[in-house]
Amino acid sequence: MNRYFIILFITLIFSLNGFSQSKTVQVSTRFGDMKFRLYDDTPKHRDAFLELVKEDYFDGTLFYRVIQDFLIQGGSKSSKDAPPGKRIGYGDPDKTVDDEILSHYFHKKGSLCAPRQPDEINPFKQSDISQFFIVKGRVHSAGELDTMEIAVNRPIKNAVVKKIMTPAVRAELKKLKEEKKVIEFRELAEDVKDKIETEYNLQPGTIEFSDDQRKAYTTVGGYPDLDGKYTIFGECISGFDAIDKIAALKTDENSRPFTDVKITVSIIK
Repeated sequence: MNRYFIILFITLIFSLNGFSQSKTVQVSTRFGDMKFRLYDDTPKHRDAFLELVKEDYFDGTLFYRVIQDFLIQGGSKSSKDAPPGKRIGYGDPDKTVDDEILSHYFHKKGSLCAPRQPDEINPFKQSDISQFFIVKGRVHSAGELDTMEIAVNRPIKNAVVKKIMTPAVRAELKKLKEEKKVIEFRELAEDVKDKIETEYNLQPGTIEFSDDQRKAYTTVGGYPDLDGKYTIFGECISGFDAIDKIAALKTDENSRPFTDVKITVSIIK
């Protein structure tokens, strides 16, 4: 391999490495700094967020919504220099981004997420990237996660059973049982069971926590009720103590801290 190709090869390697590196941002407050790695597979949110950071859009805004065991939310332009007691937190309709809700990301502690308007006025789940929230959550037990799955899935399963197991089907099963037609009974019962499972697996809204979710929610904690509903576009890699301090602040009736928490966001990598 001659010198020209060696140089070209080395240049290509460095270019590819630079391209694949995730961006890191720092959210600075009086309670400490938090560093976040932005995900490359949510490029719309990543790029829109970085553009606003470059414009110093978030600098001087507040963490205006703080709820212990839930989240800390900030970045809204309406929070800049807002006097105490003023209702703030309005988004910017000109800064919406199409959703990038991915199933392999979930709301563990430190997740960086984009808020959005409710489904009834925002059926496509577009995000408002003019602000952001960071998950605080809490640690859950394995039993709590089991209960969440049952509470969501059981009504869906019951509805499917009701649809498939019609009075006519029940009557036929009863008749075959009374006539002791074991083979026919088992064949019909298996057919009904398969139809129920197939229909149930097609239903939206069911939940089954993955091993990664269970590990995170039972160790670092988080807020699993939000999974699948918001775009997560990054995660905290340092500064969890700052999240804890901000989440613990005393707040007014609108969940705004009595002590203003001003934000500065910068790109550090």
